[in-house]
Amino acid sequence: EGYDSVDSPKAVTSLKYMLLCKIMLNSSDDVQAIVSGKLALKYSGPEVEAMKSIAQASHKRSLADFQKTLVTYKSQLEDDPIIESHLKTLYDKLLEQNLCRIIEPFSKVQVRHIADLIKQPLASVEKKLSQMILDKKFHGILDQGAGVLIVFEETVSDKTYPNALETIHNMGKVVDALYHKTKQLT
Repeated sequence: EGYDSVDSPKAVTSLKYMLLCKIMLNSSDDVQAIVSGKLALKYSGPEVEAMKSIAQASHKRSLADFQKTLVTYKSQLEDDPIIESHLKTLYDKLLEQNLCRIIEPFSKVQVRHIADLIKQPLASVEKKLSQMILDKKFHGILDQGAGVLIVFEETVSDKTYPNALETIHNMGKVVDALYHKTKQLT
């Protein structure tokens, strides 16, 4: 609104950044409301359409739509380094969500099958899966010799040992306190 009131050419850029913020915060539904607002209609064009398309792809969690939008609106999205870097982050997040959704029902699955389901190159899927394992997004191992991802069940930690240590520590404090009291009596 501020840029619009002084007819600044930065109004479109600020609108793009505001839409990008909504997309990155998983508020893709708000993008349509903003774009259909009175002020945003004044600045409708390929930049705003590109952000709308990214928001729709993000909302549908569709990697294919996301990549199609990147190709269609290449100049509007990749010429701005801020938008480009945030879109890479968003793409990684979408890829992680899709991979988690795909591997969820499996305990052991061929990596090639995952790559085929997600329609991504095998090397990028392997790289992302190994990164997710290291980041503890899920528990599993990649058997690259067999080309298999083995997913482990979440293990619930047993709290008996830490609780026993705390009890022993507290008992030590009680014994020390009793020792000091008996020493004062004698």
